[in-house]
Amino acid sequence: MALYLVTGGAGFIGSNLVERLIELGHKVRVLDDFSTGKRENLCFSGFELIEGDIRDIKICKKVCKGVDFVLHQAALGSVLRSVENPLLTHEVNATGTLNMLIAAKESKVKRFIYASSSSVYGGTEDTKQGIIAKTETMSPSPLSPYAVSKLTGEYYCQVFYKIYGLETVCLRYFNVFGKKQDPSSRYAAVVPKFIKSLLDNKAPTIYGDGNQSRDFTFIDNVVEANLKACEAAPSVCGKVYNIACGRNISVNELFQSLLEIMNKDITPLYAPPRPGDVRHSLANIEKASKELNYRVICEFKEGLIKTVSWFTQKEVLS
Repeated sequence: MALYLVTGGAGFIGSNLVERLIELGHKVRVLDDFSTGKRENLCFSGFELIEGDIRDIKICKKVCKGVDFVLHQAALGSVLRSVENPLLTHEVNATGTLNMLIAAKESKVKRFIYASSSSVYGGTEDTKQGIIAKTETMSPSPLSPYAVSKLTGEYYCQVFYKIYGLETVCLRYFNVFGKKQDPSSRYAAVVPKFIKSLLDNKAPTIYGDGNQSRDFTFIDNVVEANLKACEAAPSVCGKVYNIACGRNISVNELFQSLLEIMNKDITPLYAPPRPGDVRHSLANIEKASKELNYRVICEFKEGLIKTVSWFTQKEVLS
């Protein structure tokens, strides 16, 4: 039975990973400092919890002892927050990742899975042929301190594989959404913010004209990708992979879909675009499909229905 370490295990993505690993019968250790993660996200048993900060290398070395696989999800998210506080974003996302890689190397961890971001690509404008899908061979062009920090983590992962032989795989997530995602923060992602506003019968704010698009990816797909990355052949190590659905949805389309699912009739508010936001984001997932055996197990609309159901149930119970 393998021992998995999930950093940021009390966060949105991390807690979903922890829950799935426990269901599969694995041993799980969680590291979280609860700066953004929530204890309520871990409202189940069957795991070991260590409270600590990845900026503390002593903690990183402690939690890596005896671990087979590291699923490194801990990070300070949000483009907006990184624009406001680039130094803190770098310390957590870049230096924190370096600390974890050093600790994993010293503990002889079998494989290190790094949660990167589609933001490393930067933006792609419309062409006459439509929106160009991001492929892993494209040169990164980060537009925010957050994107720079995640790209730095990727480079560290690749170097640690080449120099030290630590097996690393980088997964570039595209706009993940689903249960346990926090709608309350001013840095919250668009899907939970829209759902919360509509549940409260309030008009959500759309930044820009709403025609900007994203490859919205339901959480179950991301969980599946992490598991596949652990199981894949050694030939995947030192590489990066897009994790998405391969389909872009505009923010206006997202909002209309939520109105339909939730049976609401509300007009959104529009505000100027935010600094650092890309115009379009669409993934080519052929490489992950071929090399990781990654599959989209839940499409956008089905995932949106499941997400609304979870938030609605939570609202009723609260």
